[in-house]
Amino acid sequence: MSKNGARFFSRDLSWIDFNGRVLEEGLRADLPPLERFRFLSIVSSNFDEFFMVRMAALQRAQRAGIDQDPSGISPETQIRMAAEKIRDIMRRQYRCLEQEIFPALAAGGLELVRPDAYSLAQMDYLESFFVREIHPLLSPLRFPASGEAEEPPPLIGNQSIYAAFLLAAEDGGDAPEAARSIPGAVPGAVPTATEKIAIVQIPPALNRIVPLPDEGDGKFRWALADEAVLTWGAYLFPGYTVKESMLFMVNRDADFSVDERRDEDFIEAMEEVIQERDRSAVVRMVLSADPERSPGSPRLRDELARRLNLGEDGLYECRSPLDLRSLSELCSLRGFDHLRLKAPKTYWNPAFARDEPLWERLSREDVLLHLPYDSFDPAVRFFQDAAADPQVISIKTALYRTSGNSPIVRALEEAALKGKHVTAVVELKARFDEERNISWANRLERAGVIVVYGLARLKVHAKLSLVIRREQDGMRRYVHLSTGNYNDRTAKSYEDLCLFTAREDIAFDAGLIFNMITGYSALMDMRTLVIAPLGLKRRLIELIGREAKRSSPGSPGRIMAKLNSLSDPEVIEALYRASQAGVQVFLNVRSICTLVPGVPGLSENIRVISIVDSFLEHGRIYCFANAGAEEFYLASADWMPRNLERRVELMFPVFQEDLRERLRDILDACFRDNCQARLLGTDGAWTRLSPPPGEPPFRAQAYFLSQAKENARRAWNPREEFSVRRGQGGEV
Repeated sequence: MSKNGARFFSRDLSWIDFNGRVLEEGLRADLPPLERFRFLSIVSSNFDEFFMVRMAALQRAQRAGIDQDPSGISPETQIRMAAEKIRDIMRRQYRCLEQEIFPALAAGGLELVRPDAYSLAQMDYLESFFVREIHPLLSPLRFPASGEAEEPPPLIGNQSIYAAFLLAAEDGGDAPEAARSIPGAVPGAVPTATEKIAIVQIPPALNRIVPLPDEGDGKFRWALADEAVLTWGAYLFPGYTVKESMLFMVNRDADFSVDERRDEDFIEAMEEVIQERDRSAVVRMVLSADPERSPGSPRLRDELARRLNLGEDGLYECRSPLDLRSLSELCSLRGFDHLRLKAPKTYWNPAFARDEPLWERLSREDVLLHLPYDSFDPAVRFFQDAAADPQVISIKTALYRTSGNSPIVRALEEAALKGKHVTAVVELKARFDEERNISWANRLERAGVIVVYGLARLKVHAKLSLVIRREQDGMRRYVHLSTGNYNDRTAKSYEDLCLFTAREDIAFDAGLIFNMITGYSALMDMRTLVIAPLGLKRRLIELIGREAKRSSPGSPGRIMAKLNSLSDPEVIEALYRASQAGVQVFLNVRSICTLVPGVPGLSENIRVISIVDSFLEHGRIYCFANAGAEEFYLASADWMPRNLERRVELMFPVFQEDLRERLRDILDACFRDNCQARLLGTDGAWTRLSPPPGEPPFRAQAYFLSQAKENARRAWNPREEFSVRRGQGGEV
């Protein structure tokens, strides 16, 4: 059982533990420093989202007195435990950044120069740069302290970096300090009557990386623009002296949804939600201080916290730089390949001949891509060929997230401009991508595409496209189904799977799904595809139950699943029953897992691992032994209540034997990984696996890369038989 004896771990604490595993990759001294920096920046980005969504939801549950978490842990206790875990991770994160990564980058020729280390020449240069390039962009804003005139504080935007200044008039005198404080505040840490507070937003358009003059030694030295603002901020306040200063940013509550009754002006309603994120309650303030060296700026800290209605538990101190995510440009700077891992090459899947139309190949057999090891280019070409082919008369697609300048969106525009019937289901409720989705939805509409903005009260998370082509023997439908988004950028770093097929049964079901989403359609039985929220959870529980029913001591059942998150109590209870029936359950869960494995009499036959590696594990594969007649499914859905009950999700079978063999090989490789896999214990702790004595190290992602390379090589040599050789290439 879990530490409190419950049958489930806490979903939110499990998510924080996942970020602890990401942090572990950043702490690895054997990785190049820019690779380590990338992992640390992912942790920061993930925590921003956690506070905006999950912590905000926990705080609401606490205020409402709601205590229905399957883990049995109250919201108040989860908030406290989450804060403790996050503070510990942040301490380790910034200690590593300060003591290991920045020194390693400097040794490799990429040196961050901090204010306390500016040389005289650098001071002169940065002061001139500040006056010339930064100062004109800044807009200092009064921040009235408590007790001053009833002037509201200026709006502080969500996830924007600000500099705060405590100012004293140069000719002013001291006055008694007000006796105002917040819990945990430093005594007397409030502005005096003659002191003022001002804040300055660091403009988002300002590049935070400021190159310093070349010193002729081959090093690239740089400073932070926000630290330059702190250093020369006095230029903004003539007649005042800067007594204290600090950098800070806030996370606001983003856990609210659009009013879906506003059918006539849904986009306007969605834009209001986006704007509301900059006005909602502040959940956390991150501020520049070094808890291990100095107390930072206590008067600024406490006064801002007071006006933002934050207690001590909402304040998170760390040494600058804040918002590591916005410094991701470092990871792609030219000339520093020696400080990062070599970008792995992706390969064109040889199942598609470059000089053969996709339709001819798909009319013969299905094709499976395993991204990013296989190139995403065939998926892009699927849309581009459909746009260019005069025999294609219709394209239908469901888009959840895509890149800003997506070639797929351009292909859909081209197809519509050529007179083809193009329908795009655009999910405007894709959190934090709403603005981008609105932008290219408007582009598509201007080109003549029929745009449907999802469904009321449901997010359309399914990844599905349908191309209808007029051929000699009639209309033929070609389908693309995927576990991941139609995003050419993330396809280079997210592990996903997609299936191309012209099977009539799948194509028929795909047409039904589009009709259900875009129009009015009675619920109909489908031949092959399973969708949520109509039947996916029920079908999963049936498949798990069938495995338990057919399991015997002599022939135990077997379930293997690869997914991002597992937290649905009903699915977990079904897995517990399967374990008790002797079914061997192998789960590869990247992040959240609330199932408790290894408990005698409950889950002793369940093994849970998590792989964190260079590529983000994102594909969902489900395999059920079915008494020897194995069934394989791919899906857009994780086993979470939101996916199974509040989203349109899709699970699709893979019938072709060579593709099933490849999926079996992928699952086997994941559970063989003894380099990047962690094993979940009954107590909730994750233990990194290592090669047993006498066995070589095996890393699944290295194996998949070597497979893709070998398959591409064999395809270019017709004298060699093309095959997938299991068990090769993953040793490191």
